Amino acid sequence: MTSELERIKILEGKVSQVVEYINKLLSENGKLKQQVKELKSERKDFEDQTRRMEKLDEEAKKFAGEKKFLKDKIEAIIGQIDQVGI
Repeated sequence: MTSELERIKILEGKVSQVVEYINKLLSENGKLKQQVKELKSERKDFEDQTRRMEKLDEEAKKFAGEKKFLKDKIEAIIGQIDQVGI
């Protein structure tokens, strides 16, 4: 009879360990879910910033082209003025 009670106590201890382990895993799972949520948010922000940077880069290239065009025009006008002798 004592042997059976000891076995039940051992089983009870093991069940308690399993319950503690499951609770630990549930807690870790909750933390991991929060981290995933945060990482997804960060990824979205990064993708948004990347799109904005690409747009700004395109605008910078456009303005550089316009700057060169205006510079060439000004130089041409100055050249015409020089020909006139003013």
